[in-house]
Amino acid sequence: MSKLILYGNRYSGHSYKVRLALVLADISHDYAHIDLAQPRDERPEDFRAASRFGEVPVLVADGVPLCQSNAILQWLADSYGTLGGALGERQRVREWLNWETNRLGMSLPNLRVSRSFRSKGAEVEAWLEARLRDDLAVLEQELTERRYLAGDQVSIADVSLCAYLWWLSDAGLDIADWPHIQAWLARIAAQPGWQHPDELMAADIPE
Repeated sequence: MSKLILYGNRYSGHSYKVRLALVLADISHDYAHIDLAQPRDERPEDFRAASRFGEVPVLVADGVPLCQSNAILQWLADSYGTLGGALGERQRVREWLNWETNRLGMSLPNLRVSRSFRSKGAEVEAWLEARLRDDLAVLEQELTERRYLAGDQVSIADVSLCAYLWWLSDAGLDIADWPHIQAWLARIAAQPGWQHPDELMAADIPE
């Protein structure tokens, strides 16, 4: 199988979703933490050479760099035959991955950053929160009758959408307000090998 190196950051849900997929699928890989507080031109040379967009995550497979978290998830599912959903479920998986990119993967990370790291101002936060609540309402409704987003097992769709939700409190919201999402997250957390992002993404960082 391919030799895999994942470059990510401990505070990046996009990095977490890729590493979580690797762990849940029991795919051997090396992990390199990238300090995003460093100026871009001071980051490690191997990362700069691999990262076309200067962002994390980047997965390097046998020397070939792969960028953008959801595209990496699809590559993993296609290459390793795991977490991709059954044949009849793959269109749902693709739909949810694209929805995540435009909706939840935009609203939640930006609101989290504003409320926990660098404030964008009350007006921007109000707009992001309203959008995030709309996104959570969509997801809550979907999970009223489904255990997972595409079928009866965890897929890369679930891995993608759950990533930042473990940090929902950082955005000032309580997951208990969305009980079906909360139950879905508990099912994901019960998967063998699962770890919270605060643990998984810090495990290999030297003290």
